[in-house]
Amino acid sequence: MRLAHCSDLHLLSHDGAGWAKLANKRWIGAANLLTNRSRHYHVAAFEQMVADLNAERIDHVLCTGDVTNLALAQEFEFARAMFDKLELGPDNVTVIPGNHDAYVAEGVGLFARIFAPYHRTDAGWEWPESDNPDDKWPIVRVRGELALVGVTTSRATPWFTAYGRVGEVQLQRLREVLADPRLAGKTRVVAIHHPPAGKAAANKIRGLRDYQEFAQVIGESGAALIVHGHEHRDMAEEIAGPTGPVPVRGIASGTYEHDKPHRTARYRVFEIERGVITSDHVRVWRRGDSRFEAEPGTTQQSNYGT
Repeated sequence: MRLAHCSDLHLLSHDGAGWAKLANKRWIGAANLLTNRSRHYHVAAFEQMVADLNAERIDHVLCTGDVTNLALAQEFEFARAMFDKLELGPDNVTVIPGNHDAYVAEGVGLFARIFAPYHRTDAGWEWPESDNPDDKWPIVRVRGELALVGVTTSRATPWFTAYGRVGEVQLQRLREVLADPRLAGKTRVVAIHHPPAGKAAANKIRGLRDYQEFAQVIGESGAALIVHGHEHRDMAEEIAGPTGPVPVRGIASGTYEHDKPHRTARYRVFEIERGVITSDHVRVWRRGDSRFEAEPGTTQQSNYGT
């Protein structure tokens, strides 16, 4: 099985967005878009990533959030239309929200509604009915030997902050899911937007506020792998598990292109065989050639366990 991981697409579409919609925290993001993001994040990169994913015999695609910039309805609709071009379809494409998808509180509900098919939990893994979109998490999607557990850390935060939080209810549910005997023998991959380990997790402005509590759950229940985005760079950390360290892998933005080759748009492919993640490699955007290709030297032989 081949699992592809991308993140932080920041797909740009603000057609019809009047200034009234920007009269809150969004004006900071709008200013950033005009001066920085719109020059470095390219929709064309994701269009070409979609074509590459469709051609690469990928079995499941996972995006760990920030599909938008300002959590505007038209951004979510535009991003949804882009994801709909993936031939695997919503059952085999999972999208969880990031902090930009909750740039303001309205974004939480917009993501929940517009991207509903891409984060619908499997039958038998539903939580009690609630009007609160947060109460639907974590989600569980079992695909063959892969058990994908999606966690939301997406929160509307004060100006000039970008931190996340899992929350007590979700942490307890995550503990229950990872220990559930129905996942025995499956390759349990936990998807989260904010980095849950290392210095980035502990950053009070943009880190994960309850990263220590998250690490405690992983320490008790374990996992084969944890993947995240948010920092717009490739990252490798570990969290102690019950039978050894659990690898934590972050990926750079899937649409970024500037003068830093190590941050150029990319996604990572994990190879899973008989319940074990045996290797992974990165595919990088070549803007001049309008395509993605395997990055030499990025293949890692692994034994992530279960």
